[in-house]
Amino acid sequence: MNLELKKPIVFFDLETTGIDITHDRIVEISLLKVFPDGKEESKTLRVNPEMPIPKQASDIHGISDEDVKNEPVFKLVAKEVAKFIEGCDLGGYNSNKFDIPLLAEEFLRVDLDIDLKKHRFVDVQVIFHKMEQRTLSAAYKFYCQKNLENAHSAEADTKATYEILKSQIERYEDLQNDIEEISKFSSHTKNADFAGRIVYNDKGQEIFNFGKYKGQTVESVLEKDQGYFGWMLNSDFPLYTKKVLTNIKLRKFNS
Repeated sequence: MNLELKKPIVFFDLETTGIDITHDRIVEISLLKVFPDGKEESKTLRVNPEMPIPKQASDIHGISDEDVKNEPVFKLVAKEVAKFIEGCDLGGYNSNKFDIPLLAEEFLRVDLDIDLKKHRFVDVQVIFHKMEQRTLSAAYKFYCQKNLENAHSAEADTKATYEILKSQIERYEDLQNDIEEISKFSSHTKNADFAGRIVYNDKGQEIFNFGKYKGQTVESVLEKDQGYFGWMLNSDFPLYTKKVLTNIKLRKFNS
């Protein structure tokens, strides 16, 4: 079957130095663009993370310091990646919690202000967990009746993710073949940032989702505790969270 698309969707997967979106870096990114007419275009890039790759990470994805020492740093490929995903929806496996937040951080580190919030996201893992509760390899076996060869290779994982989504749409009658509806279904929460530190309440207001002000609107907290803004900017929060916080403060200031 073909996905019913109104615009292209890019399935992507990151292999990284670790799982901390604030500190870890990309070592490989694989992208698979699917067009409304079914045509496909793929791209896989190795990246020098400018930091050592821990052994536990190399043991998972098989990429070592030696493999990437002569590869370009992210700053040199960032515009190429941004152009490839421009105007597209984004799909992945656990992408809402990891790949998209980490990619957003990488863009901001190199001063490329790409607003990923303009894209719709489809997280195949969320659909899978809501329906079946398993892993990517098990999902591939369950939905596609195939064994996932080269698991934790970005390219293999990306292609498997695309195939799983198509099989999920065929299997579940209540899962519409419409990316906007699939994006809504595959979202757990309505985050204002990617890390889930700031979320929207039922009224569409940004509220803090952590700490002593959890559940309170960001605007009200910044008004009554002016030092909280500075504390967050100087603390170890993701760059995108700080960007969202700053935009809220500027919006309030300019209103």
